[in-house]
Amino acid sequence: MSAKVMRVSEQMAVEASAPVRGTQSFVHTLLKCWNQSALTGIEILWRWAVGAPTLWVFVARLKAILAAHTDGTFDLARLGLDHALLSDPVGALTADPMGAVTKINGAVTTIYPDLLRSAEWMIPIALVTWIVISSIGRTAVLRRADPGLVSRPLTLMGLQLIRMTALAGAFALWFFCLGKIADVAVKAPIAAGAEPELVLYCALSILATLGLFCLWAVVSWVFSIAPLLAMLRDRGAAASLKAAFQLGALKSKLVEINLVMGIVKIALIVLAMVFSASPLPFDNVSTQGFLICWWFGVTVLYLVGSDFFHVARLLAYLDLWRTYEGSISAGQE
Repeated sequence: MSAKVMRVSEQMAVEASAPVRGTQSFVHTLLKCWNQSALTGIEILWRWAVGAPTLWVFVARLKAILAAHTDGTFDLARLGLDHALLSDPVGALTADPMGAVTKINGAVTTIYPDLLRSAEWMIPIALVTWIVISSIGRTAVLRRADPGLVSRPLTLMGLQLIRMTALAGAFALWFFCLGKIADVAVKAPIAAGAEPELVLYCALSILATLGLFCLWAVVSWVFSIAPLLAMLRDRGAAASLKAAFQLGALKSKLVEINLVMGIVKIALIVLAMVFSASPLPFDNVSTQGFLICWWFGVTVLYLVGSDFFHVARLLAYLDLWRTYEGSISAGQE
């Protein structure tokens, strides 16, 4: 009888030690994150504490620039955008794409110098503010999830700066790809005396965007796990980045979760677009005020959902690390 019990116990131990896919553990993490709503609340608090004032400053500056170029009337027709284009931009682009693009380009060219001068001081201040507040906020979230973590806000600031630099490089690569696509689908046909291939341009742009998005999801896990390692091991920025590349079998699970997060982000964007467009068929009863309130609500829901999944990824990384650390310790014993 005791031998049978021992065999059953051994079988249960083998099943318990069987490898679990990162996505399987991520499902349990989502439930854990849902039950610990305070973590999402902290994430929303620090993100909106930066994002809301920054957005307000950007909008206020844009309104000031438009007021200066329209004599305070905010009439975009003074920038060359006629009322037909403003009232039905999709129809105008469909009927005369090159003409509509030329008008939009002319309007942007008019205000571009003022936009550039404003961006030269606004963007650096916004980036520095984001790096500082995000490091403090991320520390608060992780410490709330695991009080045993070591607070290293300065290290997280350095890692956030590295991540922002890499992200800027990804955007630069994206704009480079869009420029090359425009050369092939727009400029080359025009130079040959033919119509631009707008469908080809849109198709290639979508493929390039999705491709780079997935590439970033595959490689950006390093910038997400490094701050966690800094707080787990009490290390600096360089040591944490180095340790992130030395996680062995854990790396595949981190990549898997990051890919899932990329798919979730795309799904959230698609859902937000669908919900934003849902009142449009009822334009005979939907007022402009209602549409603005509806779109504002959809945007808030999208941001809350995005923040929730950011917290879920952090908890998933933390749980995977605890499992990984426990298996290493058991192996050494």
